[in-house]
Amino acid sequence: MEITFRLNGEVVRTDTTHTNTLLDHLRETRGLTGTKEGCNEGDCGACTVMVQDERGTHALNACILFMPQLHGKSVTTVEGLAQGDTLHPVQEAMIQEHGSQCGFCTPGIVMSLATAHAKGETNHEDILAGNLCRCTGYAPILRAAAKAAAQPAPHPEFTPLDIPALIERPESADELAALYALRPDATLIAGATDVGLWVTKRLMALEEVIFLGGVKDLVGITETDTDFTIGAMTPIADLAPAFGAQSPSLAEMFRRFASVQVRSAATLGGNIANGSPIGDSPPPLIAANATLTLRRGDTRRTIALEDFFIAYGKQDRQPSEFVESITVPKAGLADLRVYKLSKRFDQDISAVCGAFNLTVEGDTITAARIAFGGMAATPKRASAVEVALIGQPFTRATIDAALPAFAQDYQPLSDMRASADYRLTTAQNMLVRYLLERTTGDAPTSVLEVQP
Repeated sequence: MEITFRLNGEVVRTDTTHTNTLLDHLRETRGLTGTKEGCNEGDCGACTVMVQDERGTHALNACILFMPQLHGKSVTTVEGLAQGDTLHPVQEAMIQEHGSQCGFCTPGIVMSLATAHAKGETNHEDILAGNLCRCTGYAPILRAAAKAAAQPAPHPEFTPLDIPALIERPESADELAALYALRPDATLIAGATDVGLWVTKRLMALEEVIFLGGVKDLVGITETDTDFTIGAMTPIADLAPAFGAQSPSLAEMFRRFASVQVRSAATLGGNIANGSPIGDSPPPLIAANATLTLRRGDTRRTIALEDFFIAYGKQDRQPSEFVESITVPKAGLADLRVYKLSKRFDQDISAVCGAFNLTVEGDTITAARIAFGGMAATPKRASAVEVALIGQPFTRATIDAALPAFAQDYQPLSDMRASADYRLTTAQNMLVRYLLERTTGDAPTSVLEVQP
């Protein structure tokens, strides 16, 4: 297929396969080798580039970004950042603050910081969570970021290109429904943060694909007095701000979801639809009693999110049916707490993700919804624990008495992230933490709050 996009200010038209990555195109076709290949799975940030479209300016991982996803967009690499002989403020500050040692990771770090600079964002520790630096250390890089932030942002605004649409990239949910009905075996690609690894790590050949990046009417969050309805193509990056007022705990989990680069590309619908047992969004949304709207042609059906996951790798989704939206009732957010446990605090896959939502009237637990990821073959509720809690006083004695029920609900596996015993013990500890947070508001319960 032929795609058109801007590369460092120049309009480029090129033929490409649907799974050729931007990283390979830059390095092998264009000779732009400043963008580095590190992990080739969106984890290290060495391949970070700046991408602009109608939604704004984003730092993305070129290694898992397929070329058709760039149709109509603008890409800036480290080679295109300077204005003639004038370095970008981030580049200049990195030199002044000695922010580069071996230099391998430096282009990606510069592009992450330059993207943040263009957006006026200064939460540099979050911004750099997706950029791995093994030798320089982050102190001089953070000093460079702070110094550059005081300078004007030189990067121009995005200008749309007048180009034809791609057949493989529908531009509305109606077009998607019609195309998917004709191609029920096609792989749907939203942000490609998971599918990208099928190609780069598993070397899968995807025969038929449908790119969802142009389906603009599935992007956005609608808020009413009673709920939030989230379009399936809404980026994960948009969720923390949306839920911040209603559920700070849920918003914090989305802030820790992977990295800036991944959150800018990954979508809520994609995170749910791929059915991973360690996806971070399903447990809290199940605990909040969220529902899923599925569409096939002109037919829609709504199911409880927890019923979507049938078994490992199997979801309740018919041929040509896709996730259209997710509805989260506000009533399910007030008492919700989400705890993500991983070896690294940032940019890591959960060993255990627990979500707790207890309704307490007076001193009695009248309802309970508890769900976990990383504890079973699918995201799964702790039904036996819920039964042990409902109707009991909200006390430490009740919590302690309910802890053995976790072994009825879950028989977790041991793997590289955690042992089965560790997972079971930490899941129990999360319930204790929930009690402490709700009953002793001044007690530190987060590792970030505990001081030596």
